[in-house]
Amino acid sequence: MKKLSILCLIVLLSVPYLFAQTERAGTTPGPGQPVAQNIGADTAQQKLKEISLSKFEDAGFWRVAFSGDQGIVSARRLEGAPAAKKPIPDEQQIGIKEEDKYVLGVKTEFFRRGAATITIKPSRPLGIAGVVKTISVWVAGRNYNHTLKVLLEDFSGKPFELTMGKLNFSGWKQLVVAIPPTVEQRNPHYSTQTGIKFLGFAVECDMRETYGNYYIYFDDLRAVTDLFAEENRDADDMLDAW
Repeated sequence: MKKLSILCLIVLLSVPYLFAQTERAGTTPGPGQPVAQNIGADTAQQKLKEISLSKFEDAGFWRVAFSGDQGIVSARRLEGAPAAKKPIPDEQQIGIKEEDKYVLGVKTEFFRRGAATITIKPSRPLGIAGVVKTISVWVAGRNYNHTLKVLLEDFSGKPFELTMGKLNFSGWKQLVVAIPPTVEQRNPHYSTQTGIKFLGFAVECDMRETYGNYYIYFDDLRAVTDLFAEENRDADDMLDAW
């Protein structure tokens, strides 16, 4: 019994020493030291939001064109929507009820085989505020080997394109593309001046499948963008608009 009491006393006396050794080794951070699992989360300055760019409700807003003289292209709106599409959470919370019952259909009639590109562009470029992370759109590509690309313009006005993917699938599918960090999206002198522009889509046709009639449908164009700078602008800062 006496030996057990001595052993318990030794254990109790050694606990503070062991804790001090652990703290000095860096396992337990001291005052002002960062917690390892919180590094990045503590310093992150992002306000990511998913926003709607177009629901393709107005076919007259879109201009379609076909390269060369290999065929003709036309567009119209049709009732329908992808069943798997989900509403944007922020729009639900603030009660936005925008009409969303149509899709944009594009029909191409090929005269002969050959290299061809179909473009689908809005009547005016669609500006996207913030630092854009991704762009997505629902597409019904009719299982052709054509390729869908998105046409964009960076902050300095330089046009560029990104590949969204092949259209060799049946039914609706949401295609998503990430904006590379090399794309200029911010004015280096004014952190609140950000954004890129959406110029349209380009369907690069597989030459082996440029025959007959080709149909493609679009719905629900969205972007995920970082609006931190826009929502945290100094209220007492002047606007350079004079």
